[in-house]
Amino acid sequence: MQQSPACEPDLLVAPSLNESYEILPGRADAGLLVICDHAQNTLPAEYGTLGLSPEELERHIAYDIGAYGVATRIARALGAPAISTRFSRLLIDPNRGLDDPTLIMRLSDGAVVPGNRRIDAAERDKRVARFYEPYHVALDELIETCVAAGVPPVLLSIHSFTNVWKGTARPWHGAILWDRDYRFAVPLLQALRAEKGLVIGENEPYDGKLAGDCMWQHGTRRGIAHTILEVRQDLIRDDAGQAEWGARVAGAVKGILERQDLREQLHNVHYFGSHTDTETAPPFSSHAVAAEPRSKSES
Repeated sequence: MQQSPACEPDLLVAPSLNESYEILPGRADAGLLVICDHAQNTLPAEYGTLGLSPEELERHIAYDIGAYGVATRIARALGAPAISTRFSRLLIDPNRGLDDPTLIMRLSDGAVVPGNRRIDAAERDKRVARFYEPYHVALDELIETCVAAGVPPVLLSIHSFTNVWKGTARPWHGAILWDRDYRFAVPLLQALRAEKGLVIGENEPYDGKLAGDCMWQHGTRRGIAHTILEVRQDLIRDDAGQAEWGARVAGAVKGILERQDLREQLHNVHYFGSHTDTETAPPFSSHAVAAEPRSKSES
């Protein structure tokens, strides 16, 4: 799946860079699209630091530490396109629905965010239009480009979680989060768990069943196979850790995408619905037993 120098120009996704998002180039027919919702802790100059100290902006409340480095390494190893945000989640969180009360955080893991405390509707709408919407529109267009190339992509969203939460050490090295669409999530979970010494959680420390989040918007609602990979932040804080996890995940994903028994189901549009659906039952469902819903956290 490595990109070939002889690749047809119309199968290449071009790089792009603006204040909302970055697109890394790759083959539109690679069968994979890598996503990083919380890639940076960047804030536009007019927002200053949102009233926070520089130290607070280096914490997980501002971005997913190490996730960008892992995501870009996976994409480059597999010749796949990638998209990531270029603004802090404290400005507005692209991994939330527009009706989610945590879309713009006023308080995050004990830190009051002064620049968000008295935000009004006009400012909220400004941030949506300037940062949130361009990212999601670009992501949607990337998926359309891949579909047009003849290979609906699997979506791999890279996040990271703290090694300690509220005084309790977390035992997982990584985790796979998913809802009802098991096509990509379960094979990746199995592949990572096959590596000796790794503790890989399933829908922990967070739950993959969150209506309105990025994978719900672009995977569940479109019938595109998808999953979220969370990696513990102390394992990917530096380049060495990011390279290790990038290579590990790229190898696992490559093996999955090369399996002929999975190819048809991975790259077909198939609607599984969500455990969060309230109006009607989804047309398809996995064999997994629904877990009790968990509260949202920092994912």
